[in-house]
Amino acid sequence: MSSLWRVLVFGSAAIAVLLMLGFVVFANVVTSPVMEANPNGDAIVVLTGESARIAEGARLLDEGRAGRMLISGVFPRTGKKALLEISGLPEDKFDCCVDIDYAALDTVGNAQQTRNWAAAHGYNSVIVVTASYHMPRSLAELSLALPDVELIPHPVMPGSFPSSHWWLNTTVTRTLISEYLKFLPRAARLTMARLVRSASSSSVAKEAAESSSAGIF
Repeated sequence: MSSLWRVLVFGSAAIAVLLMLGFVVFANVVTSPVMEANPNGDAIVVLTGESARIAEGARLLDEGRAGRMLISGVFPRTGKKALLEISGLPEDKFDCCVDIDYAALDTVGNAQQTRNWAAAHGYNSVIVVTASYHMPRSLAELSLALPDVELIPHPVMPGSFPSSHWWLNTTVTRTLISEYLKFLPRAARLTMARLVRSASSSSVAKEAAESSSAGIF
């Protein structure tokens, strides 16, 4: 075997091992029991899926943890009556403080709609409510869309997830693998965006410092 082939084989093996280890860490984190938390922010965004997400977002809203809530990615045929029943909110609270997004079709759409909504209201901090396994990718997408907004994760554990030994449930394992593979490219893109932003900020700061020095001397 040539040296080049050796490098390729060992390099591929190393990448495969890292990916598998990364998946195990990812799966263990998103299936760990969700710690009870009572966050506070300017607003709440609920990314639709299991009904428990909407109910949990509504609980935070009703407790005054935030002033307004967006339910993003609602199925077009789901009307106000159904959302009222799922949320458990009084109708007057729902009418005054809940916005419904029917446009988002996926997590990218959720992020775009949340960006528009947060910008329209001038929010600086948003509590993000979604399933625990969906939270890493959701935060990555939202961070790309709202780089200057504080995102406060509030994960909800799906009722279908086992309390332990997730690897024994084939359906859950498939869901976790699929979500992990979707998360990786978004995490890579977010890392690159932050590096570019950091480099740009450093460049601006350097130019400002040089201009200031030039003005002094």
